[in-house]
Amino acid sequence: MTIDHATVVLYPSGQTSSVGTVVHLADAGDGRTAVVLDQTAFHPVDTAWPDQPSDRGTLVLSDDSTIDIVEAVVGASNGDEFLLGRDVSVRTGTEGWTFVVAHLVEGAAISKGDTIRVEADVEYRAALSAGHTACHLASLALDAALAGAWRKDAPTDALGAPGFDALATQESRIVPLGSRDVYRIGKSLRRKGFDPAVLDDLDAVASRANLLLAEWIAAGGDAHIECDGPGLADRRAWVCALPGATVRIPCGGTHVASLADLSAVTVSLTSTTVEGGLEVVMSTVAIPA
Repeated sequence: MTIDHATVVLYPSGQTSSVGTVVHLADAGDGRTAVVLDQTAFHPVDTAWPDQPSDRGTLVLSDDSTIDIVEAVVGASNGDEFLLGRDVSVRTGTEGWTFVVAHLVEGAAISKGDTIRVEADVEYRAALSAGHTACHLASLALDAALAGAWRKDAPTDALGAPGFDALATQESRIVPLGSRDVYRIGKSLRRKGFDPAVLDDLDAVASRANLLLAEWIAAGGDAHIECDGPGLADRRAWVCALPGATVRIPCGGTHVASLADLSAVTVSLTSTTVEGGLEVVMSTVAIPA
């Protein structure tokens, strides 16, 4: 059961196709097999923060037959056990554990040592990458739009604005060409100094954010992923040139290579009263260039 090396991940550079060697096979339940390769271009859904879905695509075997990948998830091994997806109970990078990308397939005639090509759906990847870039931009724009609502000093975001997004996020999900972020505004956030009265006019907040987003997209800055190393567990960050600043945000997802790849990013905000406070939902839409 020992897996000696973390999966080398190639998607941070934008790759959607790769060739790898099968280093481990495991029963994934429900008739599925987890196929672990020494390297892959396939992006898995993260266990701890599953904001970006897994890629879609296929495994191409040596005889050119193909097997659909149901999903790619994170796998973790400490030499005695191999955990998959939601069953991974340790933080990625925990000492003593090896972290891999597990491609889940059904009915696969695959053996350890086989050479397999991975093909991710290029259009789907591009749509998710656009959505993830838009999500980061939207969070920064929302923080800036709400900067005047703080009565106390608060931890700041990558542009130096009070980090509403980081403090209030309950859920973030990337979708093709967009994202959906859910924020909770309750007693805890108010104690930190946030005045929720600014949210009485969500259209005005969204308008301020959209003005910034339009400026950033028009500038067409370059973007890339910085990697501390090639392994799945190595730290990665999204780096993007915005007018007057370069931002770095820790991120394990995929992104467009330039804001010039987008013609627009816009947000809209809605709110619902919930027990103990307010729930605000930001819907972000990215339009490819």
